[in-house]
Amino acid sequence: MDAYVFKNNRKKITDQMVDNSVFVITSRKEGNDDIFKQSYNINRNYFFVSGVMEFENVVVLSKINGKISEKIYINPYDEYKAKWVGAPLSKEEVIKRSGIEDVSYLSKLNVELDRILDTISILYLDLVTLGATDELDSEHLFANKIKERKPWVMIYNGRLLFQHARTIKQPEEIDVMRKAISITNKGLENILSHIGEMYEYQLESYFDQAIKYFGATGYAFPTIAASGLNATCLHYMENKDLAKNGDLILFDLGSSVDMYCSDISRTFPVNGKYTPRQKQIYNIVLNGQKLVFNTAKPGVTTRDLQETLVKYFQVELKKIGLIKEDSEVSKYYYHGVSHHIGLDCHDLCDYTPLKPGSIISNEPGLYIKEEGIGIRIEDDILITEDGAEWLSKEIIKEPDEIEEFIRSHRK
Repeated sequence: MDAYVFKNNRKKITDQMVDNSVFVITSRKEGNDDIFKQSYNINRNYFFVSGVMEFENVVVLSKINGKISEKIYINPYDEYKAKWVGAPLSKEEVIKRSGIEDVSYLSKLNVELDRILDTISILYLDLVTLGATDELDSEHLFANKIKERKPWVMIYNGRLLFQHARTIKQPEEIDVMRKAISITNKGLENILSHIGEMYEYQLESYFDQAIKYFGATGYAFPTIAASGLNATCLHYMENKDLAKNGDLILFDLGSSVDMYCSDISRTFPVNGKYTPRQKQIYNIVLNGQKLVFNTAKPGVTTRDLQETLVKYFQVELKKIGLIKEDSEVSKYYYHGVSHHIGLDCHDLCDYTPLKPGSIISNEPGLYIKEEGIGIRIEDDILITEDGAEWLSKEIIKEPDEIEEFIRSHRK
C-alpha cells in the first residue's frame, strides 16, 4: 500500500493524543533471538502506523504545543544478517514505505527519548491487558522503568487509541482485504476440486497450496478442518481425523495480504452430496446468515445482530422439533455471530454501534453433537452508508451450487 495510507493512520492516532504527549510504538521483539522470526508476527499496531515489517523498530509520535512530530528508529545494516536472512530496510526504503521523513538508527533512541520525556507529562504505550498471573511483556517492563525513573510522566494506554483508529478502514485497506478474500476463495475452490474421503489435513493442504500460489503473504489464523463430530467443537484444530463419506467437513480459514485478513467458513459434504437432514440444517443456518446481513447497517451493534439471529433460531429450531423452549438454542448455537476483521482476524475495535467502513464477520452456526452435524457459514461484510456489502459474495455457499461444483470437478 502507498505511504499515504499509513500517514492517514498516524493522523488517526495523533488526532486523539492530548497535547504535550508522546506515543512510543514498537514492532516488538518477543521470545528468543532467533533470526528466523516470521514477519507476519510483527505488532499490528506498529505496522498500522508504519507499513514496515521489521522487528525491533520503534515509531515515536509527539504532540507538543499542538505540533505533530513523527520519527522512526530502525536497525542498522548488519552484514551477518544480510548474509543469512537479508539486509534490513535502508533509510530510503523506510521513508518510501512509511512516509516518515525523520529516520534514525536505534542506537539514538534512548538518548533522544530521554530528552523528550523530560519535557512532556504524558507517555502513551501500546499495553496489552495482562492477567493477574501473566508475566510482564516488554511494553509493561518499559512502563515500569519510566514510572521509576521519571515519576512525573503519566502512562496512558494507547491501545485504546488504536481501537478507535482501526475500527473504520480506508478504501485502500478494504481493497487489500478484498484481495485476501479472493485468494481464500481460490483455496476453497481447490479443496472442493479434490474433496473426498481422506484425512482432514490432506484436504487442508489443498488450501495451503492454492493461497501461496495466488500470492497470500500469510494465514489469517490456523486453519480449522473439522469433519463429522469434530465440527461441533468451535476451535478444533488438530485436523488429523479421517473425513468419511457421509460426513460434513467444516472449514474455518483465511489468508492474509500485507497483514490484512480474510475470515471465511464453509461446510461441505465429503462425498459431494448433502443428506436431506444435513441440507435442512444447512439452509436454516444460511437463511439466518442472510437475515443478519439484511439487519446489518450503521447504528446497529453486533449485539443487535446476535439477538436477531438467536430469535430466528428459536423459531426455526422449534419448527423442526429440535428444541421446545427458547433457552435451548444455546445447546446448539454457542458463539457470537460477528466480530471486526482487519489486521487481526478478531480486529481491534471500539465496540460502538457499527459505522460505514467497518468490516465484520457474519457467521451463524448450528452444532448438533448427537447427530454429528456441525455447520458454520461465515462471510466478511462491509458496513456501508445505508446497509452492508458482501465482500465474499464470490465464494459459493448455496448447497445446490456446492454440489454442482463438486460434481463438475470430479475426474
